[in-house]
Amino acid sequence: MLDVRFSSALKAMLLLGHAEEEGSPVLSSTQLARSLDTNPSLVRKLMVPLVQDGLVTSIKGRSGGVRLGRPAEQITLEQIYRSSLGDKPLWAPRPEGPRECLVTNHSAEYFRRLTDETEAAVLHALADRTLADSLDELRAIDRAGGTPAPERPLLAPSH
Repeated sequence: MLDVRFSSALKAMLLLGHAEEEGSPVLSSTQLARSLDTNPSLVRKLMVPLVQDGLVTSIKGRSGGVRLGRPAEQITLEQIYRSSLGDKPLWAPRPEGPRECLVTNHSAEYFRRLTDETEAAVLHALADRTLADSLDELRAIDRAGGTPAPERPLLAPSH
């Protein structure tokens, strides 16, 4: 089963960055849930590590919600990745079985090294991109006539 915590956290952060640019920086879990096509409870759980790491600030009260914890130019995709996934490795290894040959004797070590190398490459690619860069990329896709999502308001007003 694929883990969607990073892609969900990134999309939520992009929504918050865009809302900030549009002058409505606080979004409720209901608004984010609608845009993520999930439920508000899952959004609130997704926000916990982002709040703990200072990427998002929680606003209490009737018109509360969350907003970016610092400017989009100061948030890297690597920070969002690390916050949303914690210490979970990129790939889970297969359980070890009997050690009978070259492959079964060393595949766990090989897989650990491969995972470490791949994750380092992923983190390097994400470290050089900020949330602001990503919003710029989305605008470029839009200008180039990228395929739009089905017609519905991106963020419904909170009640």
